[in-house]
Amino acid sequence: MSKAQRITVGLAGLLMGMTLAACSGGGAVATVNGQPISRDTFNARLASSPMGKNILQQLVQESLIEQYAKNNNITVTDADIDARENQIKANFPSGSWDEMLKSRGLTEADVRSALREQVILDKALSKDVTITPAQVKDYFNKNHASFDKPEEVTARHILVPSLTLANQIEAQLKANPQQFAELAKKYSTDPGTKDKGGELGPFRRGQMVPAFDKYAFSAPIGQISPPIKSPFGYHIIQVESRTPGQKATVASATPQIMDTLRQQQEAPLIQPFIQGLQQKATIVVNDPQFATLFATPPPPPPPTAAPAGNGAASPAPTKTK
Repeated sequence: MSKAQRITVGLAGLLMGMTLAACSGGGAVATVNGQPISRDTFNARLASSPMGKNILQQLVQESLIEQYAKNNNITVTDADIDARENQIKANFPSGSWDEMLKSRGLTEADVRSALREQVILDKALSKDVTITPAQVKDYFNKNHASFDKPEEVTARHILVPSLTLANQIEAQLKANPQQFAELAKKYSTDPGTKDKGGELGPFRRGQMVPAFDKYAFSAPIGQISPPIKSPFGYHIIQVESRTPGQKATVASATPQIMDTLRQQQEAPLIQPFIQGLQQKATIVVNDPQFATLFATPPPPPPPTAAPAGNGAASPAPTKTK
């Protein structure tokens, strides 16, 4: 599983409850040949399923974490969330981040809410995390190649199904390259880029299909390509910039290594931390089907009774003269 896939799976776990809990309100959630399936019916079925328990547990967890942040003066800024989101996005080829969110029915607001929870947990557990310069250096020495910045290309393209159309577009662009964005919106069959004028953004070797990749990393900047055939059709490509690769140093890799080591140390601490919050909380479940979902702390034992005697307590001894 690639790093991007691991991040997607982890983020999906955080966002699962948001996706399903959003199914609220009245009306029909779907119709079958005109016959409605009411949202109330859907919600009742969802609530009685194992997924319903998961959602309720997640909502309680979110509430406990937010209350902890408020009670302990933990603040989360937009910059905190931006940094975390940008770090995740960097592992997705251009356009695939938006496609991933769309396929899961999620929005940027959903992602930012989940990342806020992550940041709160990071700050809450920071006192139990210790990372030394020696640990950073050791991690870099064992994984230095993964921190090197590979060569990147920024390009735009127009994807069409036929060679005839591709030749026509190539001729138009060679006569007037300024038409690129206009022709992309008009002709391109790539749904992720056509409305952005064909812009792919930066990408690395191996992120595109081989024929596209080979041209993008060898063509002169600004040149309009001949039709490039791929399994998706014919591409007209214009390379806009190329950034050379860079070898990482311990200093340049330190922020990323610190984040990785922090996550490794935090991982076994998160569940006990949340369980601790839950054990201290008063959680009242009004729905009988979830009555046993949250363990209620046992009541305190009754006061210890005085040892049984043979009557009234003996008076204290008096001094004798």
